[in-house]
Amino acid sequence: MLIDSHCHLDAAEFDADRDAVHVAALSAGVERIVVPSVAVDGFKGVKTSVARYPGCVAAYGIHPLYVMLAQEADLAVLRDWLAKEKPVAVGEIGLDFYVPDLDLLRQEIFFVEQLKLAREFNLPVLLHVRRSVDAVLKQLRRIKVPGGIAHAFNGSRQQADEFIKLGFKLGFGGAMTYPGSTRIRQLAATLPLESIVLETDAPDMPPVWLNRRRNAPAELPRIAQVLAELRGLDVATVIAETSQNAGQVLPGI
Repeated sequence: MLIDSHCHLDAAEFDADRDAVHVAALSAGVERIVVPSVAVDGFKGVKTSVARYPGCVAAYGIHPLYVMLAQEADLAVLRDWLAKEKPVAVGEIGLDFYVPDLDLLRQEIFFVEQLKLAREFNLPVLLHVRRSVDAVLKQLRRIKVPGGIAHAFNGSRQQADEFIKLGFKLGFGGAMTYPGSTRIRQLAATLPLESIVLETDAPDMPPVWLNRRRNAPAELPRIAQVLAELRGLDVATVIAETSQNAGQVLPGI
């Protein structure tokens, strides 16, 4: 069984053919899809998607790129959703130091408050860590949560080891398929296999063979094949191990 640990199936890019995208994923052997939210006004869309499509499960959170539009009251809304809907994780949350002109203090405030909610509800977290790994780790050491996934990991081996020590898995997807992504490919090849989960981040982060076209969860088997080739393993082993890893860190799936 393949698990896509991060796919925005509710995104507008899938509005025209979401049913077909889900059918294609199932046909490709992707039996579980974790659908994280990015903003409060998208919670209902995530809920609708996971209710409609078998094998899909929800995570609720406020993405760092959306906190500029969020209100403090949205944190109370999130708390209500976590209490009532019992998602598999809080997410997608974190910090983004890549996009210019973002209010870093506001990002941090929302991140910290969402970590506290994850701790309160004993939920893992799906982390956005773009150019912000050390800052994210700092908060995770202060506010203990029951693990989670560092989505689209692109840090150093030392940083990866720190996440692993804190009970986190590391998400690898389309970026790993590019020959020029040498650091990501080296990490994918050498990190303990038990620390890795697979993801698409669809519709974003398309693998190399899509030539920048829309990504989809049906691409996950080929992504798994790339990981298998990088590690010198058969793809069945990679699929089994990464799916087991996802189940360990996200017990609700």
